[in-house]
Amino acid sequence: MFEAKNGGRKGPAYAGWGCPCMVSRMQPLIGYDALPLIGDSPLLPGDVRRLGFYFLSSESVPIMRQAGRFYLWEGGFIGEAVLID
Repeated sequence: MFEAKNGGRKGPAYAGWGCPCMVSRMQPLIGYDALPLIGDSPLLPGDVRRLGFYFLSSESVPIMRQAGRFYLWEGGFIGEAVLID
């Protein structure tokens, strides 16, 4: 999650929060809705954590895997994720 001063969320994200995840920062923006599996402690601006993601459409999973990196969107880019196996 980016720090608030760098465009990230202004407050914490709690379990159940979701956002579109964009394949790239370039236009046209192509994104897929997802729920980060945040757990019991909120995700704070500036946090770097290892999280699972639940994508709401199965077609998005292979696309995100191929991209290897995706970006969290909430009216702007608020975070970045790198896929690991």
